[in-house]
Order: sequence, then structure tokens, then C-alpha cells
Amino acid sequence: MSNSIDSNVLLAQLRTMAAQAGLENPNSAAVKNDDAKTTDFTEVLKTSIHHVNETSTQASELAKAFERGEQGVELSQVMIEMQKARVSFETLSQVRNKVVSAYQEIMNMPL
Repeated sequence: MSNSIDSNVLLAQLRTMAAQAGLENPNSAAVKNDDAKTTDFTEVLKTSIHHVNETSTQASELAKAFERGEQGVELSQVMIEMQKARVSFETLSQVRNKVVSAYQEIMNMPL
């Protein structure tokens, strides 16, 4: 089993999270023009973290339901949800790594 990350899957995941956060165009600045409200990076990050947590919780609940033998819960559903949770978490981890890297680069800039 390969541990590589498909960039298309990550890009689709980021676009999905951006859409759920209310961003009209994820490639543009994090500004929303509806009613002159702005969405800052902190809110987008909080929303993304909440989404990843929710995805993980749903996958865990589905796995527990399968273990209990509940009707209508199939192994394929459990595996798909667990993979969605894994990809979401890996995406969030990569975003965190990039933010930390950018912070370190800024801190190392000469004045």
C-alpha cells in the first residue's frame, strides 16, 4: 500500500472545505462580498478543523455501529468514511505544516 497523497484528491478536498466555509472562489483572497462581511483566515481554519473533527466523529460512529451489527451499515460504507476522515486529517496536517513553515520563514527574514 502506497503512502503517497494524490494532489487532485487534496485539491478537491480543499475546494470542498472552502465551499463549506462560504468562500465563493477558493483561489481568490479570503474575502466574502455578501453584506460587506469579511472572512478571515482564522475563521476558515476553525471551520476546516471543525469539519475534519466532524468527519472523524462520523466515521468512528459508523464503525461502532458496524461493530454492534446494526442493520444497514455495511463494511464498504465504514471503509469509505474512514478514508474520508484520514484524507481530511492529512490535508489539515499539511496545511498546518505549511503555515508553520511560512511562519518560520517570515521569522528568519532579516529586517
